[in-house]
Amino acid sequence: MTQTVLTPGCYHLLGIGGIGVSGVARLLHERGLRVQGSDVRESQLTISLRQSGIPVAIGHRAENLGDADTVIVSTAIPEGNPELVAAKAAGLRILHRSQALGALLSQRRSIGVIGTHGKGTVSAAITWLLDGAGLQPGFVIGGLLQNYGTNARDALVLGPDGKTGLLVAEVDESDGSLVNSQPEIAVLNNLELDHLHYYPEWPKLEAAVLAFFHDNKKLQHAVLNQDDPGVQRILAKLNLQNQAQLHTFGFEGTPSVRGRNLVSRRMAGQFDVELRDKDGAYHLLGQIQIGLPGKYNASNVLAAVTAALALGVDFGEIQKAAPTYQGLENRFTLVDAAGVEVVKDYISHPTGIERVLEAAKSQADGPVVAVFKPYRFTMIHYLMEDYQRAFRLADQVVITELYTAGEVPIPGTDVHVLCERIRREVKDVQYVHALDDIPAFLQGHVQAPATVLFFGGDDLFQMADRYTAQRLGK
Repeated sequence: MTQTVLTPGCYHLLGIGGIGVSGVARLLHERGLRVQGSDVRESQLTISLRQSGIPVAIGHRAENLGDADTVIVSTAIPEGNPELVAAKAAGLRILHRSQALGALLSQRRSIGVIGTHGKGTVSAAITWLLDGAGLQPGFVIGGLLQNYGTNARDALVLGPDGKTGLLVAEVDESDGSLVNSQPEIAVLNNLELDHLHYYPEWPKLEAAVLAFFHDNKKLQHAVLNQDDPGVQRILAKLNLQNQAQLHTFGFEGTPSVRGRNLVSRRMAGQFDVELRDKDGAYHLLGQIQIGLPGKYNASNVLAAVTAALALGVDFGEIQKAAPTYQGLENRFTLVDAAGVEVVKDYISHPTGIERVLEAAKSQADGPVVAVFKPYRFTMIHYLMEDYQRAFRLADQVVITELYTAGEVPIPGTDVHVLCERIRREVKDVQYVHALDDIPAFLQGHVQAPATVLFFGGDDLFQMADRYTAQRLGK
């Protein structure tokens, strides 16, 4: 793979208000390059980018390009976008977001995190643990870090060559572009079929992930979750080269770094960490306290602990930082609304939903209500049985309109079929078509104490905020 080089000039980013693209824009800007961009609507991110000194145009028009030399796009940008059409006609350099990210990573000591679930949480946790050890890393992550209030910053500590600072990145595997990044430390948190429009079958996903490790000539440390069945399949075929070291983690079996005695509490947890020596014997390093709920978050933090240990961070420094790690915005974000705890979580994959519901159920007072906006016909069609099982810990499920992402409908796959399948596990399943009707529906059907979880995106979260405000009398 040829490494992309960041050349001088003006960089124009299409969809600059997207969480991933905005992070790249921030790093380019902090590296001293001229940066501008456009998006279809104003948002918290576009406003924040302007406040950072990055010009943002609302609406896509060819004239927005100005004197741009390089145009950066994501997979979400359609070929007919007027700015992209004009850029091609003018012969401008066009880079995928992942190519720009790969170039940014190549200028720092980099840590790349991939996985179906939790890679943002793991990336943010690694950042926080390294910061606690005084390393002041940079980060570019697909979510707003609660500890920092942003999704990206460059490394604050550099070596004499200006290139040795640490940069932690969430690397997106959804479209195969993960191979454009070559981090020195690569973390695989878990793996299963998710983006079925791109990976319709396991072999294609497996090949992309193996290439991420095998084709990376810079790789020094590989950190993998030994508890996860999908990762176990990758481990069976993993063949590390160039003296790269393998580090496994988990709560079961015999990983390099093992979590033991996990205790989950309300919005918190704790577990012991053991390190396996070359003879296979385990030695207790100490206990980790976390401020996040559920076993899945304990696993996420254990991944970060393992990555930090691989980098030589003292375990005592890790212990000090871990309890104050706050996670990402809208990843089990909880607000108490007059006795009803309202939780927002971006997860839409059934395995992730099941894990979040498990964490919620373990600490809930009263019934647990799940509000879900389905995502893509392909996801619902191929994972129908998984969605059926995912909601079984809920006492009530509310399904709303499906977000198609432009996909062609699949015969026999719609929200009503999904509702019927979930009813095999949960008796009370309701369909509320219009998002705007959800707050009123919940007001009439949910009594305190209860927990209401919203699984979806920003439009559904607006309904969560409206429902919270109504309960608080605002």
